[in-house]
Amino acid sequence: MDQAEANPAVRALVLTGAGRGFCAGLDLSELDFTPGPGLLERADPGPVIQEAFNPTTRRLQSLRMPVICAVNGVAAGAGASVAMACDITIAAPTASFVQAFSKIGLIPDAGGSWLLVERLGLPRAMALAMTGDKLSADKAKEWGLIWDVAEDCVGAALEMADKLAVMPTKALVATRHLLRDAGTRSLAAHLDVERDTQSALGKTHDYMEGVNAFLQKRVPEFKGQ
Repeated sequence: MDQAEANPAVRALVLTGAGRGFCAGLDLSELDFTPGPGLLERADPGPVIQEAFNPTTRRLQSLRMPVICAVNGVAAGAGASVAMACDITIAAPTASFVQAFSKIGLIPDAGGSWLLVERLGLPRAMALAMTGDKLSADKAKEWGLIWDVAEDCVGAALEMADKLAVMPTKALVATRHLLRDAGTRSLAAHLDVERDTQSALGKTHDYMEGVNAFLQKRVPEFKGQ
């Protein structure tokens, strides 16, 4: 993500797993459960969340380009949260989403308890989080947890990235922030934020290019600026 952020030529990012799964979340073997003094401190998952999980979710949400997630296998625990933190998520038919936390006495983290309610509503989010039951890719699409299911989820994610990479990047990211934050403010307050965001985008190259291309009946050449 640091490399993508630093390279102005990068205008979309695809995130996927390197193995047969997408992401299994916290590796419990990294915590020290050896009996003895300091056990509670050594087994505490809080520091890992603070140092790795939360920064990852925040960074995904703050990147200056759209992020497309290709869930190639199981997304469990914080792995499911990472998938939900991306802008658009496409899963393989064999992929699944598991809120595994309740089975080890914990709660959804890395933004999971917020993102689940945002995507699914309270009843479905509550049942998934409490039971830890597996949610199939098809059901995840039907319920609105993800955008789509594709046999070649990485290929489909790359196609989506190609599509978004030639669009007005600043407007796409501004849209992300407006949609994500919509539930945190009233409609009256949100109208003001929309106005101010439109005004800021009205000073960009891509706005001028988009309007001129529309008036001239030609394909726009956006630069992400």
